[in-house]
Amino acid sequence: MYRAITQDIQIVVQPEFMADRSEPSEARYFWSYTIEITNLGRKTAQLTHRRWRITDANGKLEEVRGPGVVGEQPMLKPGQSFRYTSGCPLTTPSGIMVGTFRMVDEDGKSFDAEVPAFSLDSPYAKRVLN
Repeated sequence: MYRAITQDIQIVVQPEFMADRSEPSEARYFWSYTIEITNLGRKTAQLTHRRWRITDANGKLEEVRGPGVVGEQPMLKPGQSFRYTSGCPLTTPSGIMVGTFRMVDEDGKSFDAEVPAFSLDSPYAKRVLN
C-alpha cells in the first residue's frame, strides 16, 4: 500500500498484478490499482483532472491526462472518501506509476494532490539484489 497527503487530501493506492489478464509470452502485462481519496480537511474539495506518468522497465514514459477519474469528478465533503479501481497495461513485466489529481476547494482554490509513486511488479520481473 502507498500513501500520500497533500493539503488534507489523502490518497492511498493498492496495485495488484492481474495474471488472468496478462500474456507474458506476448509481452502483455496488466495491473489493477485501487485508489481511495479521503478529504481530511474542513473544506469540500472536488477532483477535476488527473495526470499520470507511467514508466515501463525499459524507461519508456507515457503521460496520461484528462478530466476526472473513471468518468467521474467526485466532490468530497470533509471526512468523505471516494474509492475506485482502474488498470494499467505494460509491455514489460514491471514499471512505476506516479501522478497528481487536480483538486478545487469550495473557495475555488485549486491545487495538485500527489498520488504517491507505486511500483507495478509482476512475478515475471527480474529481481535485482543490491
